[in-house]
Amino acid sequence: MSYCEIAPGHEFHGPYHDREYGFPQRREAVLFERLALEINQAGLSWLTILKKRAAFRAAFDGFDVDRVAAYGKRERARLLADAGIIRNRLKVDAVIENARRIVVLRASHGSFARWLDAHHPRSKAEWVKLFKQTFLFTGGEITGEFLMSLGYLPGAHEETCPVYAEIERIKKKKQ
Repeated sequence: MSYCEIAPGHEFHGPYHDREYGFPQRREAVLFERLALEINQAGLSWLTILKKRAAFRAAFDGFDVDRVAAYGKRERARLLADAGIIRNRLKVDAVIENARRIVVLRASHGSFARWLDAHHPRSKAEWVKLFKQTFLFTGGEITGEFLMSLGYLPGAHEETCPVYAEIERIKKKKQ
């Protein structure tokens, strides 16, 4: 079954499916959160991540890129001890380092969103290659889901899904 069939009405999947998944975003904290959550989802269910989402936001200072980029040993140790999030050293380190890399992208492109826009459109394979060169812990599934969740790659919703029509309306307004 597709996400469009199982998500509606679900306590966690429903709101994400109906109001976030596949919708374009420009806000850096939202983009960074989505990347961090996709990284942390690797090997786990999306439901686990959605249930821990509030704890992730609190642990990573609302996904403020500058604050996370400035994390040092103390903050890293705090995160690795936080039972509310996924306490995987590689994932925690990747989120912190990726915040630092987003800061660098700002210098060259003005924002994370502009960096994404500068490389759009691309095939999934091209995106994966670019993400592997740019970020840590971003393989094919993580990169693909991140980009699909933001509308940079197609496939978030079935064409028969009411949310698909809403996203299409939003895209047309922005053209």
